[in-house]
Amino acid sequence: MSVAQRCLSMVKGRHRFVFRYAEGRESDLLASFVALASDPGSEFDWLDAAVLSYQMGQRFSRELESVAQCE
Repeated sequence: MSVAQRCLSMVKGRHRFVFRYAEGRESDLLASFVALASDPGSEFDWLDAAVLSYQMGQRFSRELESVAQCE
């Protein structure tokens, strides 16, 4: 059984951030957000991390809702 691939992306000024991750590896993605936001040389900041984390949570919530409706 193959694991579904997910993608989150954001455009910020002249930068484009694209994060691809395997379903079930959301905690690794969050760790990547923290690492990037902590890096003073990165254009990715804590607000960016919060926005993408929120988007990921919203997607997860919609998926749980659709599974609950099927039961």
